[in-house]
Amino acid sequence: MTTLLDTTTDTTARALSDDELSGLFAPVFERIREGAVEREAERALPFEAVAWLKAERFGAVRVPREYGGFGATVGQLARLLSELGAADSNLPQLLRGHFAFVETRLVHPDAEVREKWLRRVAAGDLVGNASSELTGASLAEVSTVVSEENGRFFVTGKKYYSTGTIFADWVSGSARDADGGRVSYVVRTDDPGVERLDDWDGFGQRLTGSGTTIFDHAEVDADDITRYTDARINHVTAFFQLVLVATLAGIGKAVLTDTVEYVRPRTRTFITASNPLPREDPLVQSVVGEVAAASFTADALVASAAAAVDAAYRTNTDGTLDDAAVTAAEIAVYSAQVAIVDVVLAAATRLFEVGGASAASSARKLDRHWRNARTVSSHNPVIYKKRTVGEFFLNDRAPNAAWKELREAAAVPS
Repeated sequence: MTTLLDTTTDTTARALSDDELSGLFAPVFERIREGAVEREAERALPFEAVAWLKAERFGAVRVPREYGGFGATVGQLARLLSELGAADSNLPQLLRGHFAFVETRLVHPDAEVREKWLRRVAAGDLVGNASSELTGASLAEVSTVVSEENGRFFVTGKKYYSTGTIFADWVSGSARDADGGRVSYVVRTDDPGVERLDDWDGFGQRLTGSGTTIFDHAEVDADDITRYTDARINHVTAFFQLVLVATLAGIGKAVLTDTVEYVRPRTRTFITASNPLPREDPLVQSVVGEVAAASFTADALVASAAAAVDAAYRTNTDGTLDDAAVTAAEIAVYSAQVAIVDVVLAAATRLFEVGGASAASSARKLDRHWRNARTVSSHNPVIYKKRTVGEFFLNDRAPNAAWKELREAAAVPS
């Protein structure tokens, strides 16, 4: 295990370069990659891999240096998430809620709240996400309730698709208060009123811990309850999707790596092949070229989308971000999402053209790339992103308009 630099002593230290950040975390990423196929075969949740990342304080990549983090940009984090996704695509997705929570604290208008949470994250704490319920409008409708009893607050309800929460120290979610107003909250996952279930049954991304979380009178600090009407539109909605785009790019990298590693040592080929060695066969070379181009395209999409999110984040002034920059970030990320899905899914399918039936061996688990990419692509379905982007260009309706309407509706008790 590598030893990372001390980020707690020099508050004026320069920003780290992409290569420096990648180099710091490369050893743990490689260690994670070495066990990825075995974990997939055994459906073994990556508790150990998450512990390795916590030990290196990977969750603090975006935390500013003055709070003890690494001070990376959104673009640098996206690159690292893609590299981690190449090792095991479950890992960046299960950390999605954590990194999005960090972004909310980076732009939080209350300096005390910012410092409290950023220092917790810098110390290694991870935050999960439990917002979705089995309701008609996904995040727009919640039955979970935060109640007050003699000045103390408690949350009760059931959440689904709680990606990453089973690995986390804290969990952030959404609820309604006694007046019916919408609120967010954060509670400790080791509270006796919190139960985390590994009941995610998807055919892909099976190790993300995207199961059910049950809150049964779990206590929440009053300072960690925020009314939606007090929240401000920011870059976090785009950021949530950027993590998925980066995860898909990571799968693209893994497809290329596994395709090359499969072809290079092969000596067996089909009788009608143009060359006895697969790696010298022009048809095989062409397929590998397609896969490499797909990975390059995916990386370029991530970099471009991340730059737009970075630009929006940098407009932050006391928790308020420029509307036009936020809109530009969302359009960039959603456009990248629309494009990257087909690119990576096609590459995950084409890789099987470079070999015979042995490529379908269950021991290799090459099918995991398509299954994982297909599952990641199903989150916040692309059909809605296509429509959102199209509506923006045709009617100038910002993607975050629906969230603004939700916030306004939250002020009216149902």
